[in-house]
Amino acid sequence: MVSPQHDPTGGAAPGDPVDIALYGATGFVGGLIARHVAEHAPPGVRIALAGRSEAKLAATRAALPGSARDWPLIVADAADPAATDRLAAGARVVLSTVGPYAKYGLGLVGSCAKAGTHYADLTGEVLFVREAIDRFHETARASGARIVHSCGYDSVPSDLGVWLAHRAAQADGAGGLTEVRTVATMRGGVSGGTVDSLRGQLDTVRTDRDARRLAARPHSLSPDPAAEPTPSQPADAGPPARLPDGTWTAPFVMASYNTRIVRRSNALLDHAYGRGLRYGELQGCGRGVSGAVAAAVVTAGLGALVGAFMVGPIRPLLDRVLPAPGAGPSERTRERGWFRMDVRAETESGRRYRVRVSGPGDPGYAATAVMFAEAGLALALGGSALPDRAGCLTPATALGDVLVDRLRAAGHTYEVAAG
Repeated sequence: MVSPQHDPTGGAAPGDPVDIALYGATGFVGGLIARHVAEHAPPGVRIALAGRSEAKLAATRAALPGSARDWPLIVADAADPAATDRLAAGARVVLSTVGPYAKYGLGLVGSCAKAGTHYADLTGEVLFVREAIDRFHETARASGARIVHSCGYDSVPSDLGVWLAHRAAQADGAGGLTEVRTVATMRGGVSGGTVDSLRGQLDTVRTDRDARRLAARPHSLSPDPAAEPTPSQPADAGPPARLPDGTWTAPFVMASYNTRIVRRSNALLDHAYGRGLRYGELQGCGRGVSGAVAAAVVTAGLGALVGAFMVGPIRPLLDRVLPAPGAGPSERTRERGWFRMDVRAETESGRRYRVRVSGPGDPGYAATAVMFAEAGLALALGGSALPDRAGCLTPATALGDVLVDRLRAAGHTYEVAAG
């Protein structure tokens, strides 16, 4: 059983744990998340900023709205187990933006799992999540901690979109989901942290054959990959293709990660989505000749990017042009961005559903900040409305409708339609 949540409206003694500690608040995305929390957290919710430098934390706090004036600062180094233990013990929810998570994140996950402290992150790293599951899932289940990976653009829209398709099919008695595809379109880009995580994982799989095999397995994040009923899944990266509605598609850069999260959600729910679920993701490139050309360009560009990451001499050139961790685009660029995820689901009975998930803001920065902040507030405030589940979870299995409702209220769209 998951322990009841703290009620912030009832007040808290000065020495009590804070409700939310934002670890990595001095980074670019961390600052955006802190601002959203400052502007949207109800009165009485106790927030702290955490990181390695007290001076930088103080500067971050000073730039936030007046509601953050009295937020405490917590100095903690991810490499110091005693420090991460203290951080976990001093908070009911820890939100971590400190990546690459394979390099910096496991200690904090372990501290939260032991302490019974809920945790969320922005990871897009299959190898990190697999190690966190293997090392800390049972510890977190025993302590009541919800360890919720991937609470940004990777992988909230994908995970909640398929969750809503399942709920609609379930309500209609349409049977389990079978073939499900999500088509992603956007204006904006991935964050520097995501690029750095991709870089780190590619470095690992280049030199470690076992890691390479693990990352390639379609059910690599399943509780029991060997027992999955659908070993065959759509390819993560294929040639340009044309959908029945005329849309040309290319490989989606985060398909090899998001698909594993969705499949883990299904497995954690005892395959409630459907034992025959086959799930894939694509990037939409438009219709007609221009769409076909765009699909070819995106396919070639993604292949070239991954290939270049694997070639040592080219890496310094890439590092110059790709976004760096801790940096981000201008406010105008963030505001002009948007994302849309179109989930197209078929069921065992032949009924079809479409789920539209969309939102304003550059997906890697502005939209991610909203998703992550609302995930943290859901963990802190959701109480008994949250699924009664603990361990290493996914956004859908840990937060479900609570997060959907919060994101709708924050201006994101989650629409379900039959047909």
